[in-house]
Amino acid sequence: MTTGDVSRGKGLDQDGCFVREGSLERVPAPFAPVVAALSARLTARFAPDRLVSTYLYGSIPRGTAVPGVSDLDALLVLRDGPTDADRAAVRAVEAELDAAFPQIDGAGLLLVTADQLLSELERYDLAWFVACLCTPLSGPDLTAALPRYRPTSLLARETNGDLFRRLPGLRRRAAAATAPEERARLTRAVTRNLVRTGFTLVMPRWGGWTSDLAESAEVFGSYYPAYAEQMRTAARAAQNPAAHPELLDDLLNGLAPWLAEEYLAVHGAKTPRPEGC
Repeated sequence: MTTGDVSRGKGLDQDGCFVREGSLERVPAPFAPVVAALSARLTARFAPDRLVSTYLYGSIPRGTAVPGVSDLDALLVLRDGPTDADRAAVRAVEAELDAAFPQIDGAGLLLVTADQLLSELERYDLAWFVACLCTPLSGPDLTAALPRYRPTSLLARETNGDLFRRLPGLRRRAAAATAPEERARLTRAVTRNLVRTGFTLVMPRWGGWTSDLAESAEVFGSYYPAYAEQMRTAARAAQNPAAHPELLDDLLNGLAPWLAEEYLAVHGAKTPRPEGC
């Protein structure tokens, strides 16, 4: 993945391909001890032949993390599995980091396998995500040999073309989430996803990439002005979900169904995954 000149400030190089958006050099100083602790804890809990590679993603490797507000996001590539022991180890590391470092508002570690990452099914979803939005932390970069990516309709379809499938489950979770903290967590997750889905809906037309939620909402709104303010509100709520206690239901019954239908009409449905994936 080239790190050449970025085209027009839209996250692309001079050939119109994605530039990997983060790097270890961009990790803000307050978060450097968190990243170091993550590496140390993973080394202690996973055998060298078990954990193939580790990646950071999100605001910390992008250099935009805010102490006390941002979370730590990492992706772990396992040789196979994952097993119950792997999941337990990850939950323990998440809890330890969250308790030890007030700089972060939680930690989230994803588990995937090398075969899954490099499968043809994941070429324009998980593999693209790791190749373009994740920063190598340890082990080989397994996406180095993949073809380069452009902001195409195929990429839009395979990344976010499944909102229509996920919407019923999100509504059930919202109905079951009664505690304020639980609803705030769900609101944060839903608003982030809707803003990113709205952005990828128009990404091929805009011809670029951004992970900035506010910019994503503005780009979306330039193509769908009737829904621009709802998307701006979702972007703001992603940063401060507790300030929008009623927004979750409004989005899941208003913006989200429209967005799911429009996505299908423009890009089509994401290829279904096997059950359990």
